[in-house]
Amino acid sequence: MVYKDFRSDTVTQATPEMRRAMMEAEVGDDILGEDPTVQKLETMGASMFGKEAALLVVSGTMANQIAIMVLTQLGDEIILGEETHLYNLEVGGIAALSGVQARAIKSHMGKFDLKDIKRAIRPKGVQSPVSRVLCLENTYDLNRGYSLSPEYQAEVAGIARANGMAVYLDGARLFNAAAALKVTVAQLAADVDALQVCLTKGLAAPFGSLLMGSRAFIDRARWIRQRIGGGMRQIGHMAAAGIVALESMVDRLAEDHVNAQRLAAGLAAIDERLVDLDKVKTNIVQIDFAPVGKDALYMTEALLARGIKVKPIGETSCRMITHYGLDAHDVDAAVAAIRDILCK
Repeated sequence: MVYKDFRSDTVTQATPEMRRAMMEAEVGDDILGEDPTVQKLETMGASMFGKEAALLVVSGTMANQIAIMVLTQLGDEIILGEETHLYNLEVGGIAALSGVQARAIKSHMGKFDLKDIKRAIRPKGVQSPVSRVLCLENTYDLNRGYSLSPEYQAEVAGIARANGMAVYLDGARLFNAAAALKVTVAQLAADVDALQVCLTKGLAAPFGSLLMGSRAFIDRARWIRQRIGGGMRQIGHMAAAGIVALESMVDRLAEDHVNAQRLAAGLAAIDERLVDLDKVKTNIVQIDFAPVGKDALYMTEALLARGIKVKPIGETSCRMITHYGLDAHDVDAAVAAIRDILCK
């Protein structure tokens, strides 16, 4: 059976153009600074985001962890959202690798109350850790995909800087945010000290994330990448796919957003309680089967039997993400399958 996989945009497959570029890439030893294709990708990324320099790393998780190691000292505290990837899905890396603690705050549709940020910043004193970094995420919440505007980011960054803190942005799906808001990624990167963006989600490259910031930040990040085993040799073969991703896959993200809206509207037509249409902002649709008396495991297995993969994220809720490789016909087929299961 050929499955239609809505679990994540991480399941995307490299395009034929990427595969050709990978095969034909000019490469060298990147640890020695001799891989021209890696250098091209890093220069392209830094220019696109308006930063001085960039570093190719294995994953978004590695990028996040390196960034915190660069920006903090042992015993510091970082402020982040309760739903963030950095806080929930990186195996306690901020504690294990950086020796810092996290102060998590609540959000509403991805936004922090400015008063909560101010309350979370520690007063200076002999008994307090230093509030060192404010961590943002855009799009926010991997099960919702909320887009945060440049104006909002500038406002919260201003609070951080007024208190001597750095601002770091986990921008794994920042291209999706830019597409949804109709702004540039440089606008979304303008008010942060450092950020990362994934090449392997909606952009469909098979490898890597770009970590970006000042030249001094990236020089330190490159050294830390080597320390944790992230130095790479002829990695230009993989960087070549990233170049194609940046050149040819950014504009098509709007198609994924249209398909997510189509999916959400189809589900609402079955039962308006299944999905909150107002919360579908990018390519992520969260479905709650509780109002129709079904649990997530039942729906996941029933859909799998029909060749459709979805991700359970709670006792009665599932997540579906639209991406390269799925089209409107696939969305309609998934809606029809869900209708059939619920009407049995």
